Amino acid sequence: MSVNQQVGGAKPSAGTKGNGDVTETSGLKKIVAASMVGTVVEWYEFFLYATAASLVFGKVFFPNAGSELDGILAAFLTYAVGFIARPLGGIVFGQIGDRLGRKHTLQLTIVLVGVATFLMGCLPGFDSIGYWAPALLIALRFIQGFAVGGEWGGAVLLVAEHSPNKSRGFWSSWPQAAVPVGNLLATLVLLASSALLTPEAFLSWGWRVAFWLSAIIVVVGYYIRTHVSEAPIFLETRAQAEAQKVVNYGVLEVVRKYPRGILSAMGLRFAENILYYIIVSFSIVYLVTVHQYDTSKLLFALLLAHLVHFLVIPQVGRLSDRVGRKPVYLAGAVLGATWALFAFPMFDTKNPVLIILAITLGLCFHALMYAGQPAIMAELFPTRMRYSGVSLGYQVTSILAGSMAPIIAVALLKAYGSWVPVAIYLAIACSITVVAVLTLKESRGSSLREIDAIDARKHGLPTAVPVK
Repeated sequence: MSVNQQVGGAKPSAGTKGNGDVTETSGLKKIVAASMVGTVVEWYEFFLYATAASLVFGKVFFPNAGSELDGILAAFLTYAVGFIARPLGGIVFGQIGDRLGRKHTLQLTIVLVGVATFLMGCLPGFDSIGYWAPALLIALRFIQGFAVGGEWGGAVLLVAEHSPNKSRGFWSSWPQAAVPVGNLLATLVLLASSALLTPEAFLSWGWRVAFWLSAIIVVVGYYIRTHVSEAPIFLETRAQAEAQKVVNYGVLEVVRKYPRGILSAMGLRFAENILYYIIVSFSIVYLVTVHQYDTSKLLFALLLAHLVHFLVIPQVGRLSDRVGRKPVYLAGAVLGATWALFAFPMFDTKNPVLIILAITLGLCFHALMYAGQPAIMAELFPTRMRYSGVSLGYQVTSILAGSMAPIIAVALLKAYGSWVPVAIYLAIACSITVVAVLTLKESRGSSLREIDAIDARKHGLPTAVPVK
């Protein structure tokens, strides 16, 4: 049963803007662009770190770790620090975003992650300053993860709260599509660097260029984000809270009032996050360490896969508007459980075409879950605590899922010398998400205003009125 059905199936009045009723397409496209450009920046830098952790950081910052896999494990542990920082960023920026607005919060996060990433490119290695090198890397990684923790919720909600009810899945999937664009740019820069430079030069200084280039994208992203407006539904909710002097936002409030929504968001996120990092991080480790696969060819495979991922995500978002959020997400979780069973045998052939196909199929399965997340999670919470709710559910799961996935996978590979335990690990993760999807109510076409009205009646709050 949808939220619309719960309140009698009331139809939104034509001409109403924001909250998902009727929004001018041109203005909505501007909002989408502002959300996407920042997300491109954030994930260019986040994926850049993931790839560098697989290829470079183990040798530059942890040269005394022992075997090659030990060095990679140490690098992935610093990678995990960013995920540990993300829930903290989600809590802090979620509170700020629910109180002061999505726009200014997003401007702050893009600057923070940009500065941290640029400084990573300036860090001397272990051979120069010893243990200060990994220590500074960890500190910058924490700042980067803290900023990204506040980025996702604001970016997707800025779009979701402006989108029409009937097409929220499509429009809010575009910030998700920005993730493979950021990854594609990072891969492209690393591919060019590794192709043009000798392995020694790339390891010495070439990888740093990709981190420095992030400054250009940050400036562009910040500028674009200064030219967007808040969604009317958010402005109405904030004005009502201020008029009534009601403090009804924040993490404690959402945990107390909507624990089921948070748990649902975490369950939805679990398999999607693990599948993604197995594909884009552990696959690199497996191919390079087990098969000594050429780095340039591997980066080219990721480049093509990210391009397909970008093209597929909005179409999956559109599909979730047509057939429902649940069946599309469920298909992604079930197919994701099968991916490792055929992908690793394809990797073992060392055939470039089969490797590209395996990675691409994995990201297509991932898109079935990832595209609909903003709409589903936005429809789980009322406006007054939506930023906090989606950020908390999304980012806390990153600690247990994405941050640990490459570490667990590498450890399993090292312990058993086989990809089979990794496949079992992925299948278990997907089964958890299947359960989460099956317990979820279908929310396709829901009105965010009606969700707010239900929340107000349930908790005895004043109903927001349109801002003049």
